[in-house]
Amino acid sequence: MRKAFLTLFYSGLSPKAPGTVGSVVALILGLIILWLSSPTTLFLLTILVSIIAVNQIDKYEHEVGSHDDKEIVIDELAGMWLCLSMVAHSSDVNIFIGAILGFALFRFFDIAKPSIIGKIDAKVKGGLGVMGDDIVAGFFAGLVTLLILKLSLFLV
Repeated sequence: MRKAFLTLFYSGLSPKAPGTVGSVVALILGLIILWLSSPTTLFLLTILVSIIAVNQIDKYEHEVGSHDDKEIVIDELAGMWLCLSMVAHSSDVNIFIGAILGFALFRFFDIAKPSIIGKIDAKVKGGLGVMGDDIVAGFFAGLVTLLILKLSLFLV
């Protein structure tokens, strides 16, 4: 059960780009939740999943003796869902355009790890480190997505 959770229904076992595959799964699940519920629900689920994930990652890393395995992609879900919940809270933004732009920016921030994202990735150990850099990447992806979309509305 832990492996299914941490690998986001085994999407993290993809032989190529497991983080991107996990992010796509997270994007689809997030859009379904937004369609059925609200951005606030998605945000609260992000917090809940993140708390559970930190605990489960700590246990997993203790058992296997390694940090931030590529197959763990629950952190991508937390980052993507945070980004989506931020974008969806804005009523004048098209959620599908925002979701695509947010996905691209989240992958950029998650892979490039600029500034504080890289520091968290390098210095924070355990489940908090695994989750922390992706949550901050999701925050910046949501923020930049909103800025781009709001500016595009202003310029049109």
